[in-house]
Order: sequence, then C-alpha cells, then structure tokens
Amino acid sequence: MIIETAAAGALPAQAGEAATGGGGKTDLVTHTGLTLHVRPVRPEDEALLAEFFAHVAPADLRFRFLGGVREVSRERLLAMTQVDHRTTEHFLAFADGDAAVAAAVMVACDPSTQTAEVAISVRAEHKHKGIAWEMLRHAARHAKALGARTLESLESRENHEAIELEREQGFVAVPYPDDPTLILIRKDLGD
Repeated sequence: MIIETAAAGALPAQAGEAATGGGGKTDLVTHTGLTLHVRPVRPEDEALLAEFFAHVAPADLRFRFLGGVREVSRERLLAMTQVDHRTTEHFLAFADGDAAVAAAVMVACDPSTQTAEVAISVRAEHKHKGIAWEMLRHAARHAKALGARTLESLESRENHEAIELEREQGFVAVPYPDDPTLILIRKDLGD
C-alpha cells in the first residue's frame, strides 16, 4: 500500500511550501451544484482532520483504513498532515461557506512516480452530493500531473459505493493477490 508507506516517510512542512507554490487551492463544483474549496493539507490541520474523521461514518472509516478503526490515531493524523507535497499530497475540501472539512483525499506515488494510489473519505452528512466523484477526478488529474501512468485504489469488496463510482470513471477491478477480501481498482492515466 503506497498510501501507508508514503505517509510514514513524510518530509518537513517547509518542503511542501515550495512544492505547492504556497497554496495550490482549487475550486470544484459537484453535479449537485455544491462548490468545494480544495487545498493541500498543512501541518496545523491535525485538529481539523481529527474533527473531520470523527464525523466520517464508521463503515467508511473501516473502508478508508481497511480495518477496525474507530478513531484515527494521532500518529496517523501526523502522517496525513506531514506529507512531502511532491510524491504525496493530501487534499482537504470545504463546502462553500463551511469551515469544517467535507472530504479528504490522499494521493501517493510509488518511488518511480509511475503508479499513484488514492484514498478518499467524505463526511457523513456530505455523502451523495457528488463530492467523492469530483475529488476522485481531482486526484486523477493531480496524479497525472505528477507523471503517474496508473491510479489505483485498494478497496474492501464490501465497499460497493466506491467500487461503482470508480468504475463509472473508467477504473477496472483486478484481484488483489494478498487478500481475497480486497480488490484493486486501477485506471490508466495515459493520453
């Protein structure tokens, strides 16, 4: 899993400031008309991210971390806020007029930057508004801009919503050899 290893090897915050050009903010609009303000995570976002994950549905937490996570540990929060902003990026999305995080998406490239992995979480009250769809598209554009040729997502076979969303965006499911309860969803980012 690229996401877990990338977060573990995060660089100091100063490296990210230069790599993102001091901001990297983007606005996205969902099919429901909801405007999202998206920006890269900052080290001081630890409490904001903790509050966000406290409002992610328990099943979605399990799907995001592929295990029985009830609360995201401080170590994981630090890893998610201390990314290098070059091969790993963690985006936070805010619904227009709301200071709380509506969604978070992490994109992490392998050392060759040929393959990137994506993981998305959406706050429970913001589900089914097109947020995950737009954040996945944003992640794919970001991965391609980094030079990745493939974008992957490791999913629980029970996460039917995410698998369907990814298939709608051109991802293909392939068996995950190490665990029959998981499935690898892959998209070619070529021209």
